[in-house]
Amino acid sequence: MSMYKSDFLNILNERGFIHQCSDLEALDEKLCEGPQSAYIGFDATAKSLHVGNLTGIMMLYWFQQCGHKPITLMGGGTSKIGDPSFKDEQRVLLDDDTINDNIKNIQSTCFKQFLNYGDAANDAMMVNNNDWLDALSYLSFLRDYGRYFTINRMISFESVKQRLDRESPLTLLEFNYMVMQGYDFLELNRRYGTILQMGGSDQWGNIINGVDLGHKSDRVQLYALTAPLLTTPDGKKMGKTVNGAVWLNGDMLSAYDYYQYWRNVDDVMVGTLLRRFTTLDMMEIRKLENLQGAEINEAKKILAFEATKICHGEQAAHDAAKTAQAVFEQGGVGGDLPSIEINADYLKDGISVVELFIETGLCNSKGEVKRLIQGGGARVNDTPISDLEQMVSSNDLTDEGHIKLSSGKKRHALVKV
Repeated sequence: MSMYKSDFLNILNERGFIHQCSDLEALDEKLCEGPQSAYIGFDATAKSLHVGNLTGIMMLYWFQQCGHKPITLMGGGTSKIGDPSFKDEQRVLLDDDTINDNIKNIQSTCFKQFLNYGDAANDAMMVNNNDWLDALSYLSFLRDYGRYFTINRMISFESVKQRLDRESPLTLLEFNYMVMQGYDFLELNRRYGTILQMGGSDQWGNIINGVDLGHKSDRVQLYALTAPLLTTPDGKKMGKTVNGAVWLNGDMLSAYDYYQYWRNVDDVMVGTLLRRFTTLDMMEIRKLENLQGAEINEAKKILAFEATKICHGEQAAHDAAKTAQAVFEQGGVGGDLPSIEINADYLKDGISVVELFIETGLCNSKGEVKRLIQGGGARVNDTPISDLEQMVSSNDLTDEGHIKLSSGKKRHALVKV
């Protein structure tokens, strides 16, 4: 039985996207009145978005699937400040050229698989908040909108309280971020009739500021909706690995590595991730999340394939799955494995196995290689390594002309001449 009148809230509810809402009942009614406009903001601090942004992107995906208009707001202006949420250090400030370059990369690589952009009523729209923030006059802005923000309220938000409790410096520049984000919501409502801002639960304070500003300044009813942040069983934020962020851009992280990220998630996360990051039918998801023991690996393969398909396309997902099957189930080597190339003369003289494990990214340090060897997880061409001083040479080249390095059962790389 459906909990809500609107398809959108019912989908979000059954897929685990709802954490807080400023007024669920009123939003539900509004969504039933006809197509609405909602947005999520994305700061342009890198050339790609990452898995940590996926929850928001999928919320916009389902919003569009339900006949509404999603807006991806690029923070060309707010990226110049940096969101202080739950961070101990001020973000490195970026210049305009870097921010604009990042926006172009994100626009062309990260959203196109998830959202349909165009001129139709519910086609997605890309907007840059620098269009209005850069033109603001400081004194005029303070006079017109500063009176709606109280310091008492702003320091009550958890992201700010944590920063102050840890006695970490919080600059006036960063403190202004939530004012800018609140103003973004008002500006989008004025320009496009946008009534809903969504985001992760860590954005609640910033989003609710926009709802309040809309009410106080323009007497309009705006809505805030956040999703619970995803953490791994050990309490870490999802989307990070030992090698850094899990990027959505294939130029920064291969489709194969992206596939492997999902293939290697913790067993207890499978159901949650299938609901949130695939478009599989809920009946199929319930069946998969109830698998036990070794069968859970089949559910992980489906999760990895579906997540890769929606981000990189179906062909890339098939290629990644084929490579993974060749590596893990047949003992062979697929074509999409991460690899490095070295000079044949260099290999002829021999090269330290430690150096190769670090160069291929399988390990980050000599100490990590040592621990891997001591634990029995380091292998060359599927043969365990027992000596930290071991050298690899051209004699180790396989008939295919490469050397396969393995860290445990799930991470592999190739050394090519």
